Formats: sequence, structure tokens, C-alpha cells
Amino acid sequence: MKFISFTFLCAFCMLLIAEVGAQNMRIVSSPDGNLNVRVSVSDDMVSYTVRYQDKIMMENSPLGLVTKDGDFTSNVAFVDASTGEIDKTYTQDKIKSSVVKYQANTLTYTVRNEEGKQIAFHFRVSDHDIAFRYELPKWGDTKATVVERELTGFRFPSVSTAFLSSMMKPMTGFARTAPSYESGYVTEVALESTTAKFGYVFPGLFKVGEYGWILLSETGVESNYNGSHLSGFKDGVYTVEYPHMEQNNGFGSTGAQISLPGVTPWRTITVGETLKPIVETTIPFDVVEPLYEPSTAYQYGKGTWSWILWQDNSMNYEDQVQYIDLAAAMDFEYILIDAWWDERIGYQRMKKLIQYANSKNVDVFLWYNSNGSANDAFQTPLNKMNTSIARKQEMEWLEEVGVKGLKVDFFGGDKQETMRLYEDILLDANDYGLMVIFHGTTLPRGWERMYPNFVGSEAVLASEMLVFSQDVREKEAFYASLHPFIRNAVGSMEFGGVLLNKFLNRENKAGQERLTTDSFQLATGVLFQNPVQMFGLTPNNLIDVPEFELDFLKRLPTVWDETVFIDGYPGKYSVLARRNGKQWYIAGVNAESSAKTLKIDLPMLNGQEVSLYNDDKERQPTLDTVKVGRNGELTVTVQPSGGFVITNSK
Repeated sequence: MKFISFTFLCAFCMLLIAEVGAQNMRIVSSPDGNLNVRVSVSDDMVSYTVRYQDKIMMENSPLGLVTKDGDFTSNVAFVDASTGEIDKTYTQDKIKSSVVKYQANTLTYTVRNEEGKQIAFHFRVSDHDIAFRYELPKWGDTKATVVERELTGFRFPSVSTAFLSSMMKPMTGFARTAPSYESGYVTEVALESTTAKFGYVFPGLFKVGEYGWILLSETGVESNYNGSHLSGFKDGVYTVEYPHMEQNNGFGSTGAQISLPGVTPWRTITVGETLKPIVETTIPFDVVEPLYEPSTAYQYGKGTWSWILWQDNSMNYEDQVQYIDLAAAMDFEYILIDAWWDERIGYQRMKKLIQYANSKNVDVFLWYNSNGSANDAFQTPLNKMNTSIARKQEMEWLEEVGVKGLKVDFFGGDKQETMRLYEDILLDANDYGLMVIFHGTTLPRGWERMYPNFVGSEAVLASEMLVFSQDVREKEAFYASLHPFIRNAVGSMEFGGVLLNKFLNRENKAGQERLTTDSFQLATGVLFQNPVQMFGLTPNNLIDVPEFELDFLKRLPTVWDETVFIDGYPGKYSVLARRNGKQWYIAGVNAESSAKTLKIDLPMLNGQEVSLYNDDKERQPTLDTVKVGRNGELTVTVQPSGGFVITNSK
């Protein structure tokens, strides 16, 4: 009888385990080979890792979900895997780039659970972006299920730090309308400190030591699923969390009811050695498609908006005439008429007001309350958007009187019920040729491409909080320096900015003092991307701000053919370039407490004479003509809480 040594037996077992791991591990790499995802089954669970330029950017992270009809988080076995390629070019007229070429390699990795039911993990990997989702087949006679929760996780190396905005506690805040994605940010903090009870909203930004950056988000959420968010950091990992039960006044499921075969939304991971891929990513739109055709050729542009500074008392016929005249004087396309218009102006006089606006070549957006039963928001028009019959009756009138768009407010939550309401409003509005802005709302998740008449969401601490909060005024530049890297990197952001009053109220003499410069405000008109921009100008600005500022705003586009990261660091400063046709606009803001001198590289403007809007040492606005060096270099000094714009627009 021959005896096998213990050492030999251990070595044999380790070799066997390695071979089994090699058999079920699959790697999918980006077209340039720098980014790869490794997927495998280990200890009867599915996990993945992310590497960029041979550096581990995301460690062994869990995958899996639990449905009413099957658990795919443990005790699963590898079935098979297949690979493929995607190469497409598409056009989109209201995101950061108008023509996008998307190339990716794909991996579909299939496992089965103890009951023999299968599920696939589908990955798409482009040069800087990973998108993945779960694909559920029919299970015998089971043609529908409820997805109850996900195990999906993101495990970062211990050297990583986080830039995150917390999810608001449900049914709190104004009229119990939270969560509305209107929290501040923690920046560059240790992962262990990010333990907010209700988690963190998408997108979330992470710095992986000196290796690079990762932006997490999701896209492709429509009426057949719920929105999700990041959990707090626990046991070394962030996980995908579904809405808390308390949202929407406790009504509706926290999971998703889907038909089979069915898919989840896409989880997205943008990876870069620098911040350039983070700012320039188009992954929210690359993996989705339009859900219907536009009923008309929607026109984007700028508008005036009395409510932001003149507030509720401005909701009268005479004040709205002043704002129509302001829009006409500024060559703006729109006026937004906000809450209470139905009570304080009335439907009959509103029809006359719209006719007056049209006589001035100005079109109208009207505000609506989304609420009927979800919260306590009381502003009117109320109970017009929450049911199909009321909504269609109202939209028929809107089309008849020539309204071009809606701003619908006060949603508060990410449940599937609420996602259905978003989609129903958009679809019905398209039937009547109406564009839609959402306010008091969730993050748009690929909606610019999915819904042709969607033209922006707030989902940020926007301009209204500058009016209401001293803390937000003090942090205005800080937040502005974050948005190009986080919130505005993944979706249009309806901020309602460019406030040129010295004091943020109607009298403009005392009270809520604006702490940023005029040039900062002009810069945010470029920095913040949204195809329809409702600016916070007031009629007095026609005579109390320099004429060159008004001329700049008259010419400023709201749609862009190209967006390029120039320089910056989230929370400190940000500089980016946007192109409309042959016109370039380079905008920057400084969030730090001292002036910052930047040597910026502008190859698109080599040797050209350009206009420079900036602040002098007393933080007063200036306009100069400067020449960019033949090597594309230009030096600019940015004042604290100041900004600048460089443009070749004439």
C-alpha cells in the first residue's frame, strides 16, 4: 500500500481549487485593454473585481439579488458565459456631447441557484466605464416576480476616500416631501465615517488613493423598476439599497415587480486615473435607448423666473408681465410661471398672459404640484398631475393655450410607484407637445435619452436654498466646484441660477447677501449643464449690472456639442470647456478662501484672441480681450468665491 504525504495532498487540493476557480472566472476588458472586470463564483457566491492599468480599483465585491421566487445571493453554481462587442454611434441634443461613439466589450455570466433557476450578470466595459445589470429569464411557468433586494456591492481599497451626499430621512422636510436629493456633501472623508442611517444618493465619487477616481451611479430606471441608492459603509462595503418603506407615505413596495424575462436597471462605474473621464462620461446614456418618439421638435433655451427672488407675492398678472418683458429684453425663449398661478392669476387671465408672452416671442412653462396623496405639499395647482384623467384634461388645455412646458414639483421618493408617475407624466406630456422639468425630485437616470421631452431635474441643493439658508450661501462656491464631478456628471441639473442681485430678494438692498461674484454667476451658466435654463435675473438687472454681463447671457447657449475637462479638484475649484458649434466657452470657479492662479491648457483656442470675463482684486466684474498662447496656454487668476469665462463667441 502506498501512502500519500500530507504536504502533497494539500498541494493537490490547492491546485484543484485553482483549476476550478480558473474554470469559472471570466475576464472582460475594455477595448483599449486598460480596464477589466473579473467575475467568478467563490464560496457559492458571485463576486467581481475591477482593475485599471493593472491596479486594483475595486476589490472582491458581491453580486446577487433576492426575488420572491428565488434567492441568488448564495449557494449558486456557474453555468456558462458568453462574450460580445458593441460599437455604436448616436446623437443626443441635450447632454454634454451631441455625438457619442460607444465601444464596449460584453460579458454575460450565468449561474443557477439550488432550485436550478438561472440568472445572468451582464457586463459592458468601455475604456473608462463599466455598466452591469441582472437579466432574469422565465422560470418554467413563472412569468412575473418581485425583486426584493440586492446584494450588489462596491468594495474599495482601504486607502480610498469618499465624496457623498446623504439620502434624506423619508417624510421629513418641507410638507413631508423628503427625500428630494437636496442634501450637502461630505468630501474626501474616510470610508469608515460614511455611515449615514439612510445611506447616500447616487452618484457617489471615490478617490482610490493615488491610483485614480471612481464614480458610481445607476441608469435606465423607468416605470418597471424602483430607483436605488448606496447604503452606508458596513463590513468594508457599500451595497445597493432599495427605497425605505417610509417613502411615499408608506405606500407602495420597496422592491420591483417585473415580468419575466426581465432586467434590472444598470449600475455604472466610471474609472479614471484622473478626473477627466469622470467629468466627460456619457455612460448614463450609452446603455439606454429612446422609449418613444418626440411628438414635436422640442426647442431648448433660457428663461426668466420671478418666484426665485420675488417669491409667492409675485404670482400676479402685473409682475409676470414684467418678467415676460425681461425675457424679451434678454432674447430669452421662456418664462416660468410658478406656484399659485391658478388661484392668483386664474385660467382665463393666464390665457391672456400667454398671448401677451407670445406677442413678445416668449413661450411659457407652468408650475404644477405632483402631489395628490404622497405628502403634504399644498401649493396649487394641486391634484392635476397625479391621476391619468386629470392630467390629460389639464394637458389638453395647456396645448390649446400654447404652453410649451411644465415644471412638476414635490415627488419625494424612489419607489416603483413614483417612477411610474414620472414616466406617466412624461409620456402624456409628449402627446400634447409639452416639455417637462422635475423639481423636488430624484436623480434623472438616463432620462435625457429615454424620454425625448424630459428637459431636466433639480435633485441638488439649488438656487432656492441660497435664498433660504445662510449656510448654503456660504457654501455656494464649494458646492459649485463639486457638481461637474458628481451630480452634473451623470445628468442634467436644473439649478435655476445666475443670480445677479447683490441681495437675494426683491428689494435688493439688504438681507440675504450673495457671497459670490458676478463672474462666478456667469461661469455657472456654463458649468451647470441643462438644456432649459431658468435664470434668476430680475427686471432691475437690466439697469444695475454691467451691460457686458447681459450681452454674455443673451448669447450663452444651453446645449452643447462637446464637453472637455480642463482642470480642478472637487471641493476646491473646477474648470471645464463646452463647445456649441465653433463657439467655445471655458468656465471656472474657485471655492477656496484665497485667489488662485491657474495656468490652463486650451488647445482648442491656440493663438486666438478671446474674451475673458473675470473679477478684479476687489471682486468686481471685468471684461478683457486676451490672446491664448500658440501652445494653448493661458494664465488666469480666480478670486475667492469668484469665477471666470473665456470664450471665442462674438
